[in-house]
Order: sequence, then structure tokens, then C-alpha cells
Amino acid sequence: MKRAATSVLLLALALPCLAVAQTAAAPPKPAVAPARPVVAYGSNPAAGKTFIHDGVTLYYEVYGQGEPVLLVHGNGGSIAWLKAQIEYFRTRYRVIAMDSRDQGKSSDSPGAITYEKMTDDLAALLDHLKSPPVNVLGWSDGGIEALLLGIRHPAKVKKIAAMAANLEPGDAAIYPEVLSTFKSMMDAMPAAARATPEGRRALKAMQMLFDEPHIAPAALEAITAPTLVLAGDHDVIRDGHTLEIYQHLPNGQLCIFPDATHMIPYDDPARFNAAVDRFFRTPFVKKDRVKDLLTSYERLVAALPKK
Repeated sequence: MKRAATSVLLLALALPCLAVAQTAAAPPKPAVAPARPVVAYGSNPAAGKTFIHDGVTLYYEVYGQGEPVLLVHGNGGSIAWLKAQIEYFRTRYRVIAMDSRDQGKSSDSPGAITYEKMTDDLAALLDHLKSPPVNVLGWSDGGIEALLLGIRHPAKVKKIAAMAANLEPGDAAIYPEVLSTFKSMMDAMPAAARATPEGRRALKAMQMLFDEPHIAPAALEAITAPTLVLAGDHDVIRDGHTLEIYQHLPNGQLCIFPDATHMIPYDDPARFNAAVDRFFRTPFVKKDRVKDLLTSYERLVAALPKK
């Protein structure tokens, strides 16, 4: 972000005041709140801790006070990917974020990664922290885990916000040009890179895009927590698939961001965070398509000027 202030502009603004009252005492300068130090989210020794679940050492960080919010990153990512969300939500919530197994600062695990394993890791973290039910915000793979948390561990969830989740692999849920791009990226990785710990991790996580998840749409009907389904109108997840997820949620809401991609949590965090925060803070009321339409229409008519 460019800084807007320059010494020339400040001098120009001050000259008219000096000309009017050169001898007047300068007013006291308003107190300026000290800026919060820059935090290396995802690699912060002051906040970072670990615990062990299912033989995996899992790295997590906690910030802020208040109602708990669990943030869940996407494929191949880490807590650092959620910097803009942590910065925003920590001012009014207790923010909990964890690196998924085989990703970030968490350790490797034997065998393939599954969304069920990662979801159970999140539940174990909440047990470890003795946390009350949380609001969950998951992005991409994290959105899948957020939905599974509502299915597998419903008592731990208060509300769910799932950004760009999918229920199945392949082009039934994901646009084929996206899958072909990722396949090309995997094929283009040099053999030397594949042999490194980082390369093996990246390939293991990326393989999930082609193998996982396998969630029946009807399974979403067991989620009782209010759930906000989010996506960009140019997302990697098919529009119809996002709509299918929403339609199977008994207490669902839908938010499609215009002129936005899968990356809106990073590209436009102000717009994204505000929508999620409003959902978390607003008491959930399930709308009736006809009844609530008529109620609002009657109020509209009653408020019109009388002839």
C-alpha cells in the first residue's frame, strides 16, 4: 500500500494557518496510538505452540480475546496464508489457527492425507485448548474441513463459513482447466525437487486435489450449525457445485462475491472478512421464501405516503 503523506503536503497545509496567526501557540498534537508490531504469522515464537495427535506434531498459534474463531488454511498452505484474516478477527475474537498435517510447521504423517484426518486433528486441537464451540472459517481445503467438522464433531461448532469448498474430486466439482493446470505443475516438477522434503510434501498435498474428498451431498443435511457458503463468481469450484452444497444445508446462507476468484481472502480481505464477520456476529434467522417476502412487502406498502 502506498503511503499518502509527504513533507511537502504537510507544509502546504500548515502555511495558511501560520499566515493568519503567526504568534498563536501551536495546539497540542493529538495522541497517536502506537502501531502494532508486525507479526510473522505462521512463524511467531511468541505465539507458536505444538501438541501431538495421531502421532503427528501439530503447530498452532492463538491470538486475541473473546468468542473463539478457528481459521483453517488451504492446500499446501499454512497459518501464514491467513495473515489478513488473523489481523482482522483478532481484534474482537480469540483466533485459533493451525498448520495442517504435512504442511507448514506441522510434521509429516505416514500414508495419504485425508480430509477426515485433518478434520479430526482440528477437533483434537480444540480439545487440547479446552475450547468452547467455535466459529469456523475455512478456505478451500479448509472449507472442506469446516464442513466435515460440522458433520463429524457437531458439538464443537457454533457457526461455519466455508469458502470455496468441494465435496468430490475431479471435474464434476472443479473446472477442468484448473485440474489440467495443477496436473501440468506436478508433471513439470524436476526430479531433484521431487526428492526434497519440500517437494514430497507439495506433491502429497496436491495429490489430494485428484483423490479427495468423498462427501455425499446428503451428509451435509446433518449439519445443524448455521453455515455460510462462500465463493467467487470466477472460482475454481463450479458454480453449480457451490450451489449444491448450499442447497443441502438445513441452515445455510449463500454468498457469491462478484468479480472475484478463489483468492478473494487474499486479494480483497476487507470485503471477504466483513462478510464473514457479519455472519458470525448476526443472530441466525432462517428465512422463509414466501412468508418473509410478504412480511417485507406489507411493511413496504404500509410505509408509502397515503394518497
